[in-house]
Amino acid sequence: MRKKVSFTVPDIISFKQSLLHWSQQFYEVVWLDSNGHKNRYSSFDGLLAVDALTSIVTDAKNAFDDLGSYQSSTKDWIFGYLAYDLKNDTELLSSSNTDGLNFPELYFFQPKKLIGVEGTVVTFHYLNMVADEIEEDFRVINEMLATPTSEFEDRSNIRIKLKIFKDDYFSRVNKMLNHIHRGDIYEANFCQEFYAENTEIDALKTYLKLNSITRAPFSAFLKVNDKYLLSSSPERYIKKQGNKIISQPIKGTARRSLDVNEDRQLVAALEKDQKERAENIMIVDLVRNDLSKSALKGSVKVEELCKVYSFDQVHQMISSITAEVSNTKNPVDIIKETFPMGSMTGAPKVSAMRIIEELEASKRGLYSGTVGYFTPENDFDFNVVIRSILYNKTAQYVSFSVGSAITAQAIPEKEYEECLLKAKAMRQVLEN
Repeated sequence: MRKKVSFTVPDIISFKQSLLHWSQQFYEVVWLDSNGHKNRYSSFDGLLAVDALTSIVTDAKNAFDDLGSYQSSTKDWIFGYLAYDLKNDTELLSSSNTDGLNFPELYFFQPKKLIGVEGTVVTFHYLNMVADEIEEDFRVINEMLATPTSEFEDRSNIRIKLKIFKDDYFSRVNKMLNHIHRGDIYEANFCQEFYAENTEIDALKTYLKLNSITRAPFSAFLKVNDKYLLSSSPERYIKKQGNKIISQPIKGTARRSLDVNEDRQLVAALEKDQKERAENIMIVDLVRNDLSKSALKGSVKVEELCKVYSFDQVHQMISSITAEVSNTKNPVDIIKETFPMGSMTGAPKVSAMRIIEELEASKRGLYSGTVGYFTPENDFDFNVVIRSILYNKTAQYVSFSVGSAITAQAIPEKEYEECLLKAKAMRQVLEN
């Protein structure tokens, strides 16, 4: 059981930063921030989970079954992540590419302390065993508000390297195009890794700087012992709200402009771009198929097709697909039947994942996986781990990856430019 106590906080932006600084004393931290983006499927402005009472960590073998047992027996809030390579638990696939990060494939924990932010109201949901600490924790976090934190650090000494150099990238994309022209696949998301070795960063300061640049709607900070995720994700993977499930894949990207007229023109051009629309519609079809495995017959609907949304760094084309599920449907099974998300794989999905593994140079790990939570009522919400920095503090390894959808119309040079555009915020934060 959890005790619930709410407080009103006048300066919520500063409070959120203090909350994150306060959270760093714990070994397990998940912070989810919508950065003020509101739509019909928003649940909160911010959500912090810390201090594990129980947890589950595992590799890909039987991972979803193990998570299902953990989730159903806990009957409480659980927070964590699923790495992309859990594809090997859902299909006859394998992962053999280089992994510099070495994150476990799956990690979830039941937090003793859960703090939600909605508008100017902060609500503490603490397990009864720590409920008497609510007032003191609120006091300590408020005291931190009075102590200004130091400015973001200059990290210009970080040297970012590429796993795939430009000519090699073109060669690999052309091999993928050969698969497409041969009819093996219609589309695949091809990704490349940027990394730095023997490097230390202040994970929280780096996240705060990244978040200040991007202000993304599915932003996340995750800390599990010595491993960190700093995410500025614009994309929802899947949400369950009662009997309704919602997926909102992104396909289609355009740069922003400081010139208002040019920025409008960029939006109009993206809306009409036939290649980008074709990519998005292919993934919508894939997601419809994935959701139909869990959905009640005839309930899968496309609520929004190829709508362009604007973020601080880029314009994105987003579609929304929904479905209804029965009361008895296991929530972890819904994730298993749709994982990995269509926007990060391709069509047909299994063939695309096989070719991705063959042509990419790095193990994806948590990149293009997902971070989120399950509620005691069997609802859930998960993002897509893109536009994110991953950090293994012990190994002193920093990494971020970017990708783009390759279709028959793809021009390798333009795909490379799109990857650099998506990498801009992460490079800016790390290289200054």
